[in-house]
Amino acid sequence: MLAGCDDVAVNLTTPTTRYVEVDDLQLAYQVIGDGPIDLVFHHGFCHLDLQWDVAAEAAFNRRLASFSRLILFDRRGTGASERLHRGAAPTVEEWTADLLAVLDAVESESAALFVEAEAGPVAINFVDQHPERVRALVLANTAARFAWAQDYPDGWSDEFINEYAERLRSVWGTNAVGADWPSIAGDPIQLDALARLTRAAATPGMAEEHYRRVWRELEVRDLLGGISVPTLVISTPALRPFASYLASAIPEAQLLETHSTSSLLFGDDNEEILSEVASFLTGRAASLVARRQLLTVVFTDIASSTEQLSALGNRKWSAILDAHDRTVRRHLEHFAGREVKTTGDGFVAVFDTPSAAVRCTRAIVKALEEMQIDVRAGVHAGECELRGDDIAGMSVHIAARVAGAAASGEVLVSRTIVDLLLGSDFHFIDRGEHLLKGVPEPWSLFAFDRR
Repeated sequence: MLAGCDDVAVNLTTPTTRYVEVDDLQLAYQVIGDGPIDLVFHHGFCHLDLQWDVAAEAAFNRRLASFSRLILFDRRGTGASERLHRGAAPTVEEWTADLLAVLDAVESESAALFVEAEAGPVAINFVDQHPERVRALVLANTAARFAWAQDYPDGWSDEFINEYAERLRSVWGTNAVGADWPSIAGDPIQLDALARLTRAAATPGMAEEHYRRVWRELEVRDLLGGISVPTLVISTPALRPFASYLASAIPEAQLLETHSTSSLLFGDDNEEILSEVASFLTGRAASLVARRQLLTVVFTDIASSTEQLSALGNRKWSAILDAHDRTVRRHLEHFAGREVKTTGDGFVAVFDTPSAAVRCTRAIVKALEEMQIDVRAGVHAGECELRGDDIAGMSVHIAARVAGAAASGEVLVSRTIVDLLLGSDFHFIDRGEHLLKGVPEPWSLFAFDRR
């Protein structure tokens, strides 16, 4: 949570997806937090439900919700909202109508808009059409126009747009999406989660067609001079010329530079940017003091889940996942563990003591083994950063890597766990030193002895 705003009560559970109808189409939206301002955050393609499985995106949203009533939505044609036929894409005017319908549904009379990517021109058009409904505007990783023109020399050439769109199609729905983003790179669990999100948001063909159209056709430069609401433009290196243009054309706009290397802010460590956004929108300084707690972290996942899904089919696999989830949650409750989140075919949980974590994890693996569900798990203890109801930090990263090193049916623990349980009745088998990806030095890992 952003310090300086901790006197605001925040609902940090995963929000409920609701629907509103516009133009005979159903749009999905969510609301989280109950801060003093309404804030719409939108960056185009997404999936409201699956975004909460991507830890970095969930943490980003919850930080916004720590100082606002955060409003999220899937525009028509994407994510949890009603789909359009192939080749159809909403116009800026239709997209604007989607946003207006969502604001009406949540009874927001005036909201701040925080947008990225292709949602930028939509927000600019919304401010022009409905200035009374907007209290402030934050534009990040976006432009008033993306394509080159004689009076817009910094725009992208048609050749660049074609190459970019083709490259996007080739990685859409795969773990290559976000593979270079610092907050996700090197974490197979999170890369899987982001890949699932993109597949649910749109097909590769839909994404390619949409972005070709956006990058070639969107044009709202003539509206910039009429923007009268406080505006903050966030400049990233890749789109710096676009940001400079926006800041110079919008009256009294503020320009904030960041060195983010991802195409969306949640893909990098942008805590300072979030603090600046909070300060800009609320008028209050927001420091970055994170809440930390010593916890034992457990990661579990079903071994060879992709192969099993392929062999069994969606219906049988879904039934197996349901049984798996019920079993894990029953054991977490019995051993006083706390579920942090699911990862599609696994769980992340925390415990106050390493003994409870190890006993619970071993019981889970054994129970699922009897159900012919092969699971592997990793356990590590350390100080974790608390981000709403999510956790982050090196200890979490190490726990995930320990789980990744485990064999099917095996519970691996770190040297830290063994040291903490010295003198107990637990027995561990030394599995030697392992190089854990993203961890600077080798770690000694141990398997729980099933004796």
